[in-house]
Amino acid sequence: MQPAKILIVDDDVDVLRAARLLLKRHFEQVDFEKNPQKIPYLVSNFDYDVILLDMNFTRDLSSGKEGFEWLDRILDIKPETAVVLFTAYGDVEMAVRAIKAGAVDFVLKPWENEKLLATIQNAYNKRVAGQDKPAAALHHPGNQIIGKSPAMLAVFDTVSRVAATDANILILGENGTGKDMLARQIHAQSNRNNKPFVSVDLGAISETLFESELFGHVKGAFTDAREDRNGRFEEANGGTIFLDEIGNISIPFQAKLLTVLQNRSVTKVGSNKNIPIDVRLVCATNRNIQHLAAQHLFRQDLLYRINTIEIHLPPLRERVEDIIPLAEHFMQLYRDKYKRPVNSMHDSLVTQLQRYDWPGNIRELQHAIERAVILSQGKTLQPKDVFVKTNNNADQAMDTGYNLEEMERNIISQAMKKCNGNITEAARELGLSRAALYRRLEKYNL
Repeated sequence: MQPAKILIVDDDVDVLRAARLLLKRHFEQVDFEKNPQKIPYLVSNFDYDVILLDMNFTRDLSSGKEGFEWLDRILDIKPETAVVLFTAYGDVEMAVRAIKAGAVDFVLKPWENEKLLATIQNAYNKRVAGQDKPAAALHHPGNQIIGKSPAMLAVFDTVSRVAATDANILILGENGTGKDMLARQIHAQSNRNNKPFVSVDLGAISETLFESELFGHVKGAFTDAREDRNGRFEEANGGTIFLDEIGNISIPFQAKLLTVLQNRSVTKVGSNKNIPIDVRLVCATNRNIQHLAAQHLFRQDLLYRINTIEIHLPPLRERVEDIIPLAEHFMQLYRDKYKRPVNSMHDSLVTQLQRYDWPGNIRELQHAIERAVILSQGKTLQPKDVFVKTNNNADQAMDTGYNLEEMERNIISQAMKKCNGNITEAARELGLSRAALYRRLEKYNL
């Protein structure tokens, strides 16, 4: 039996059971998941060697679009993961495209047992071989909290004093200030750090799915409830649950959440059974939640429950001392990622970075430095690499969402033309692996 950890993701329960029954006799750990929406959580919290991924799910019966999207998400979170695709006979061409996008292999449905085992074994061998590569290639943006300003030192001091307790924590701060990262740091310093950390973006959950997502449901509870499912609170049992954008939920669901926190138990949709839960609660919002409570838009009793400790994350304009250390961190991160020669910042750029207000906070700074590292033509970053002149002649950081993707698309297109379509040469020119370049070619339809 191989000491491999395998995850199977398919919305067909029969496929999941058959694959798991076969694979568990040959590999140490075999998990399965029907809901692809759980992929980011599973990949982030568990170190799977091989993921067996279906190409088509319920919302995407034949195009394979969801499969490509989930493949890209997996490789963005953990590029070293070996992904093998499940595909039907008619999807072979699609599977070949996915190989170019970064998957290691594919298996046809219905599969031959020997073929499936051999494919998983080969994928696992590639994964093990890849672990000898330099760790710099596996960096993920934003993997540490950086700060030496008085405001951040006060935050660090608070975290050091409360992390080991089970006190509920409310993190307040503007978008892009790093609330999610701070929540993870609190969990890492807590006594629950060997248990799950489950992050829930409440702003992204529709009201029709709120109870099912957070509290779970039983088979037959509603039309698409074909099997029992645990909610996020049960997934976090023993660990920490992070409820982001808590200021966005409606009054009726605030009441349901308050009941769960008071009783420390959940009741699945369609069931009358109370299930005890033991979780550390960390919440966050970018809204003025005290103002919402004063306007009766947020329950005061729920606020008392979630803000035993309040931590205010300051915006970047109020922690000027941290701008350059953060910029240098991102410069090194993306220099290694993109294999660029950049190693310093010009003094005039340092001055401009400190003078700019950074309305998008750390997220804006991170994307601006990433773009600058990609486009810089020398070893030293210049103001023109980060800032552009607007119509009113005021220096502004580049819009780092649309512009960054557009610039990356143009650079890749130019490299492909320069190398006459040769993938290997273009990847070398861009400082990317062939798989990474394939993923970008698919992403930008080049």
